[in-house]
Amino acid sequence: MDKFELIAPCHFGLEAVLKREIYDLGYDISKVEDGRVTFKGDAEAVCRANINLRTTERILIKIGEFKAESFEELFENTKALLWDEYLPVDAKIYVKKVSSIKSKLFSTSDIQSIVKKAIIEKMKYKYKIDWFSEDGAEYPIRVFLMKDIVTIGLDTSGASLHKRGYRLKSNLAPISETLAASLIKLTPWHKDRILVDPFCGSGTFPIEAAMMAANIAPGVNRDFAAQSWDNIIEKNLWKEARDEALEMGNPAVKTDIQGYDIDGETIKIARENAVRAGVDHLIHFQTRDMRDLNHRKKYGFVITNPPYGERLEDKESIKTLYRDFGQALKNLDSWSVYVITSYDGLERDFGRKADKNRKIYNGMLKTYFYQFMGPKPPKRK
Repeated sequence: MDKFELIAPCHFGLEAVLKREIYDLGYDISKVEDGRVTFKGDAEAVCRANINLRTTERILIKIGEFKAESFEELFENTKALLWDEYLPVDAKIYVKKVSSIKSKLFSTSDIQSIVKKAIIEKMKYKYKIDWFSEDGAEYPIRVFLMKDIVTIGLDTSGASLHKRGYRLKSNLAPISETLAASLIKLTPWHKDRILVDPFCGSGTFPIEAAMMAANIAPGVNRDFAAQSWDNIIEKNLWKEARDEALEMGNPAVKTDIQGYDIDGETIKIARENAVRAGVDHLIHFQTRDMRDLNHRKKYGFVITNPPYGERLEDKESIKTLYRDFGQALKNLDSWSVYVITSYDGLERDFGRKADKNRKIYNGMLKTYFYQFMGPKPPKRK
């Protein structure tokens, strides 16, 4: 099979987590940059990466990379790429998204139209026709410009991979599934240890943890744009990748994963989401105030995404919330605590300094992942 360069975007600051995941899936990394990891793989790798990777937003087939400081350079270099090797004559071609950082070309609408025009001109030349119906399969294209270096890729995923298919409803400020999975992977938690999320909202942290514990592939129950690209990926490869993922799952695993929220309707949503994810039997959801946080066992994990208090009128109540949260954590003996928040008073209100603190961008919002390490449990004899 032909080898591709595949691009996997991720949250800024979490490239190492995604890199490890790609290695574990069996592929070689060719480049790690801010917000994305590039690796080598064939058509089968496209299927397996889409279905199995928990921490990337999508999988792109890299079509080309070049420097462009003018629209003329953008047009000519895009036109020079081997589009006919990827796009059939009836392909529905559209530039889905453009991002430009520190580049001379920054008008996203102009870049979109010029890239599309260049592709069509190349297709006209190769297929010897003047008009394209574009009534076939969709081939979404994404363009990145970083310091005048243009990278163009075909988006094999379609809808972002954070859309696992289980979260039809959510609370006001949900954490994305890919970010939640990445943060869990940053901790030493594993399926034999207790995990509690006292601000569970629609259940993303507990559900992602349960899916990891049961080895349920995040994309096994959804579709992808490239499933209709018969010219690049044979249909049987998608079936084989799904069958492999299903065979690796272990839904009968034993876990102690709990999610609390003070709002009963929110807990109802979390339970419904867990049912759709196939892990409702692995999670105990409960309507509970985080101030009542306690557990009789030692060496557990709290991993959570509490309110940030971004609005000015919330500032005083947020201080109280974090102070109370810090007090409640004292009820847990020898536990580790991991909190993602943009609130900068957490350590002050907790009355303790985090062992580690990692800056992570949650969308455009700068947040911090505070890590308070508990002692390791004694080794079993």
